[in-house]
Amino acid sequence: MSISTVTSEALQLKLRQLLPSQQGFGTDLTAQDTIVPIIDLTRAAEGSDVSENLQTALAFGSQTAFTCRNTTVVIANTPGFYRIFANLTVRQDGAGNTFGLVSMTDGATSKTVWSCVVDAGTALDTANNNLDFNVFLAAGESISVETDGFSNFEGSVRQIADVNGTLVQPSGFTPQ
Repeated sequence: MSISTVTSEALQLKLRQLLPSQQGFGTDLTAQDTIVPIIDLTRAAEGSDVSENLQTALAFGSQTAFTCRNTTVVIANTPGFYRIFANLTVRQDGAGNTFGLVSMTDGATSKTVWSCVVDAGTALDTANNNLDFNVFLAAGESISVETDGFSNFEGSVRQIADVNGTLVQPSGFTPQ
């Protein structure tokens, strides 16, 4: 078995990026001519992980549907990551601005995350908007949808991970 020094600065840089705790040891990378098996014990290696787009899939048992017209509806208030999938239809009534919005609050301050307003007097009669985005709620925060009497918000929300980032699999999915 022979051990050789690897003098690639690109490999040294990648090692420092991926393993910041190894910086400062001052030893060069080495290679050996013996095959050493590596056993990967991560969840990805056992096949129990699914890709992100599959993990965030809409599922009958995981969705919480909501409808909002001329009111405010809290759609999630438990800490964690959520996928919001919805449609907003804003209709012009001719008398004033009509709107629909998504907002987050910590109980003291409210912030608009997304909104659509149709101004009175514009040529636009109806705006139809599809939404599909993810949000994170910390403890004490909530997310709501709000509309006036001429707008309609319908959709669903699904928790995709808890506050620690542990994924919440779609209802009925069992990794093999």
